[in-house]
Amino acid sequence: MSTASGRRKVTIHDVARQAGVSITTVSHSLNGKGVVAEETRARVHEVATKLGYSADAIARGLRSSRLGVLGLVIRPLDSLDSYQPIGVDYFMRFAGAAAVEALDRGFGLMLVRDPTTHSVPAIALAVDGFIISDPIANDPVIDLLNRHGIPLVAVGRDIDRPEFTDWLGEDTSQDTRTVIEHLSAHGARSIALVRGTDANSWNADSESAYRHWAAECGQPAAVYLEDERSGEDGGRAVAELMLASPTGVPDAIYCLTGRHAAGLQKRLVEQGHRVPIDVMIVAGADSEQTRNATPPITSIDLTPESTAKAAVTQLLQLLSDTPTAEHVRPSITNILRIRESTARV
Repeated sequence: MSTASGRRKVTIHDVARQAGVSITTVSHSLNGKGVVAEETRARVHEVATKLGYSADAIARGLRSSRLGVLGLVIRPLDSLDSYQPIGVDYFMRFAGAAAVEALDRGFGLMLVRDPTTHSVPAIALAVDGFIISDPIANDPVIDLLNRHGIPLVAVGRDIDRPEFTDWLGEDTSQDTRTVIEHLSAHGARSIALVRGTDANSWNADSESAYRHWAAECGQPAAVYLEDERSGEDGGRAVAELMLASPTGVPDAIYCLTGRHAAGLQKRLVEQGHRVPIDVMIVAGADSEQTRNATPPITSIDLTPESTAKAAVTQLLQLLSDTPTAEHVRPSITNILRIRESTARV
């Protein structure tokens, strides 16, 4: 069989021949079925990608009609060891709200692990469109969906893809400015930032806004990078660095993740630092840890329910073939939840 361009269409037989395996092995490897050695599975995927072969027959065959299913990829969870990290409720609240909103609009929602990995069956792409939460820089998931012609909307921008405009999200830079203004109003003079290592817009834009403030007020920027996977232990590790620093512990700290904030606060309190009298702490993402910490930690409420509803709305608008000029990016406003960790009198 030939394509419209005159080139012969790559078949499963071609992949099997090139990989030196049976057709059944190719099918099992690409669809995540059967018992196939990981080395063989990886080789089949490599050959299929090289030849441009796709096994998502359902997605190809039904692309012209609606399946009634939306896909959701949560990139920060792909980088963690668990899809249910202890104390992190934002993503599950987001996924739940997205599922409810999609169902109200006549669609089901499927949560998909990183679809670029070999362990994800090709049928995971049999959806009408995808929502990608917090894409990483030059995200390969966006490349994959673009190759398959699958519409997508991102929550947060791809920092290496300025031409990609189908995204929505809060103003992370404004969130950072709001936190700094709050801390400054309560007497903070030296403010440090603790951010994660994921290459996403949340980390990048927060640091950019913080550094702009530091330069503007003449304060040396104090930025600490800690892997999101480290959780509360990572926050404790950052606290140790601050305790050992010649400049000492700053009088205010903005930690982007709630787990880092909780761990950092615990360690500083153990070492005799009083919160908020000696040091104030704010988290960039509200969580169980921040709400239940002693004292409770002031945090940015990222409003996962309204964000999820806006993401589903924007994706369905994209699927509706409404002219681009009529597309309006939803406005999302986060909320600073003020608690005892910054309640200086």
